[in-house]
Amino acid sequence: MTRNDRDKGKRNKFHSYYDYSLLFLTLFLAGFGLIMIYSTSAYTSEVKYGVSTVFLRKQIISVSLGVFVMLVMSKLDYHIFLKPLPIIKIIPIKALYILCIGLQAFVLKFGMEINGAKRWINLGPLGTFQPSELSKVATILFVAYLVQKNAKELNKFTGFLRIILWMSPLIATIVIENLSTGIVIVGVIVCICFVATRKKLYYIVVGIAGSLGVAAFIAFESFRATRFRVWLNVETEPLGYQILQGLYAIASGGIFGVGLGKSMQKLGFIPESHNDMIFSVICEELGLFGAIMLILVFVLVIWRLFIIAISAPDLFGGLICVGVLAHIAIQVIINVAVVTNSIPSTGIPLPFISYGGTSVAILLAEMGIALSVSNQIKFER
Repeated sequence: MTRNDRDKGKRNKFHSYYDYSLLFLTLFLAGFGLIMIYSTSAYTSEVKYGVSTVFLRKQIISVSLGVFVMLVMSKLDYHIFLKPLPIIKIIPIKALYILCIGLQAFVLKFGMEINGAKRWINLGPLGTFQPSELSKVATILFVAYLVQKNAKELNKFTGFLRIILWMSPLIATIVIENLSTGIVIVGVIVCICFVATRKKLYYIVVGIAGSLGVAAFIAFESFRATRFRVWLNVETEPLGYQILQGLYAIASGGIFGVGLGKSMQKLGFIPESHNDMIFSVICEELGLFGAIMLILVFVLVIWRLFIIAISAPDLFGGLICVGVLAHIAIQVIINVAVVTNSIPSTGIPLPFISYGGTSVAILLAEMGIALSVSNQIKFER
């Protein structure tokens, strides 16, 4: 072998890729979320508990746990989800899916009720756990697994129906109590299948039919129909108080905002402003400029996930990233639309930003799986 041949062999060595851009963007969003949670919850925390940092401390614990899991997951080969577990001889994806169905059924029977919604499991001194957040990850992994096993079947509408049939037990147990999460999960399923098939028209029809189905479901459910009525008459309906106060916050922020920590609407006017309505306080304190910058960061996260998806070493990895992308995009769009009263009110948190330990910890773990896919991409150097 000549020296040139040896040099050529060295040049053709393949190296693993790791998307540090996605990692840093994720850490930025989690850090920004902590800042805004302290800003929005300090007053409420002081009034309720006599200490301004109660919500912040809880969120820091969840974010720290989530970052740790994300970093560990990012260095594992995501194909580990396809390897059978010892003793029970079932792949982790199926085990996780079955576990989530069991947890959702448990919540329906024994769940902890907060503000009229039964969505949490009480873990005592460890706080609460919301199984629907774990169900989103289970949906992404299980649907990606089903599609990569029978990708050609999706070119027939019966292939999509088969996947919906597989997912129906989980969807049903979620929709009974939490329609908004059910919409997110169905949206993720449709997005994964849409990307994997050549017959795009099927899924456009499914999207239209699904939207009409949701509208009909709302029409026949009195309390959901009330939300629709409030949306149309937010200025006059007493139940539109929270949304109306959020709109006041957005309007008072102007272009550059009133300054970080200086919001007036968070001082009891917007109930629990650190939760789903946190975007309105961001608009008030940081203005239109800050809100647009935050949305651009989300766009960059979605872009990086898209790049990983199209560069993934196999269909399974690519579909996982599509699912994560769809999950984040759908929640951002719905949350911002609700806060700006563009759609009827529904309980969807702003990813990484809204207060919620289960949500942020599991979402960070989900990002770790996407980073794991990026770590399996090989390139020549």
